[in-house]
Amino acid sequence: MLPSQAPFPSTRFRRLRASPALRALVQETTLAPSDFIWPVFVRDGEGVVEPIASMPGVNRLSVDKVVEAAREAHALGIPAICLFPYTDPALKTADCAEAWNPQNLSNRATRAIKQAVPGIAVMTDVALDPYNIDGHDGFVEDGRVVNDRTVEALVRQALSQAEAGADIIGPSDMMDGRIGALRAGLEAEGFQNVTLLSYAAKYASAFYGPFRDAVGASGALKGDKKTYQMNPANSDEAMRLVERDLCEGADMIMVKPGMAYLDICRRAKEMFGAPTFAYQVSGEYAMLAGAAERGWLDGDRVMLESLMAFKRAGCDGILTYFAPAAARLLAS
Repeated sequence: MLPSQAPFPSTRFRRLRASPALRALVQETTLAPSDFIWPVFVRDGEGVVEPIASMPGVNRLSVDKVVEAAREAHALGIPAICLFPYTDPALKTADCAEAWNPQNLSNRATRAIKQAVPGIAVMTDVALDPYNIDGHDGFVEDGRVVNDRTVEALVRQALSQAEAGADIIGPSDMMDGRIGALRAGLEAEGFQNVTLLSYAAKYASAFYGPFRDAVGASGALKGDKKTYQMNPANSDEAMRLVERDLCEGADMIMVKPGMAYLDICRRAKEMFGAPTFAYQVSGEYAMLAGAAERGWLDGDRVMLESLMAFKRAGCDGILTYFAPAAARLLAS
């Protein structure tokens, strides 16, 4: 309960809003470039900057251009970049073997970034959907996404990413038991310092549509992901998942999507106190960027306001496509 306050006019809340200096002095939440992880899409080729129609201002980049993006991010004070591959459809198979190919796009981009910009952290995605002909995060047998066989493959994928130099492994697959298996696998192979940022509460959301365009997965998915991603109606289940992943060895946890799930972010941070992240996903980005592009919203203001909401809800950091634009604006 809030302490008693003197009645008006002794208490005038507007006194502390009267000038920029006073507002800065009493601001409760701050936002900085160090709060961001920048997700980028990598594709084959050289010198490629390929716009994504459903994500205004976001491009697919060839490895050389991803290295340039990493340099930009590091110069802006953004501590981490997250890689998502746009895989050649010819490399998508039922056995998903490209996922642990040492020379796949993600691994080549990781090595190139770590060689050119060693000071930036590279985060990679662990899930089979970029490599799966069925479009699912796990193996499909008799029309069902199977769990345990998928987890074995995810460990192989994560080890290939760690060997390439990934600093942060982001399991986004939502298979049961994968955090414990990944931690054991990394420890056994000498990767004790590789960090696990678990997508602990990843919901079966309609906000992922533009992302699937970006990675070339639109139309490939057979069925839906509701047997392994969370029901958007559930909150207590999210806390059970966060607790499980932390107990299995996750270093940090993530809520995905973000803006529609700020209550989950707040509950997770208050209940567990672990480093808590949210992903401002492609649909959330596209709504704001698209409206700003049409002049319906003040793009800079809504960008910063949306990002501040994550910090206010208790998040320690945000995965956001706005990262470089927000960092430049904050610096100015």
